[in-house]
Amino acid sequence: MSDTASRLKNFPISWFAMIMGMAGFTIAWSRAEHILGLGFALSPILLPVTAALFALLAVIYLAKLARYPQAVLGEINHPVKVAFAPTISIALILLSIGYLHRAPEWSFWFWAIGSGLHLVATLYVMSSWIHHTKYEIAHLNPAWFIPVVGNILVPISGVHHASPEISWFFYGVGIFFWPVLTSIIFYRLIFHGSLPDRFMPTLFIFIAPAAVGFISYYNLIGGIDAFARILYGIALFFTLLLFVQVKWFARLKFFLSWWAYSFPIAAITISTLVMAKETGLAFYSWLASGLLGILTLVIAMLLVRTAMAVSRREICVEGH
Repeated sequence: MSDTASRLKNFPISWFAMIMGMAGFTIAWSRAEHILGLGFALSPILLPVTAALFALLAVIYLAKLARYPQAVLGEINHPVKVAFAPTISIALILLSIGYLHRAPEWSFWFWAIGSGLHLVATLYVMSSWIHHTKYEIAHLNPAWFIPVVGNILVPISGVHHASPEISWFFYGVGIFFWPVLTSIIFYRLIFHGSLPDRFMPTLFIFIAPAAVGFISYYNLIGGIDAFARILYGIALFFTLLLFVQVKWFARLKFFLSWWAYSFPIAAITISTLVMAKETGLAFYSWLASGLLGILTLVIAMLLVRTAMAVSRREICVEGH
């Protein structure tokens, strides 16, 4: 097998987590440009770049599916990799949010296709959890939140494209399974040792359900209330909890899973921007500005490290 063919066969589905991070980054900048009144705009550049990256990854993964269907089946039947399968549908939903005000028709189709695929993906992943012979406690990690977070994301653009009942359906599914998974994953972390280094970055996913839950709830009810503030507080607490452990993350070797840092930080940044807008408190404006700066540095670092890993052929190799 040639080197190119081998790399295609081992092209991981987790690449689409990169699109989640880039799309979250784009949306965060778009919101900041309006809410903080920035004198310049990055989002008009970031959005087509993110869409082009998604198209590129989709073409490569479709080529893998056509040439190595067994390798794709191996991923969606893998006890760990299967959790990343919904990143494809989530990427579409995030592109829908990004294009909501720039190209509403595109946004609708991204949302419709992404939401439909995500429902199928959620049903598949959860069915595999229920009827299995392969899962062990060691397989459990915060990436299992990914199918849940996708459901919570649907209402953000969904309330603009279809009946709110559809958005409430997806939101209800996500908001129910979030605390269920939180309990199980905390049990695994406390009583069964630390995660392997490769999966340590996925701890940042703990931020995402509450932060995305806050944003979706805000869009569903058109404002913030006591429950919204609870969701935001939980997201902010997990952000603080993980930031005080930065020394543990700094020592990790680069893996593609580092992209798990990006989307959760984007989600808490966007949530904080919403709080700044709705409360008018300077504290949230300053916090949002700081988080946006951190997010920008994280994305820049991830792009550089990913490019270095690709050039060194450390990604898309067997066993990764």
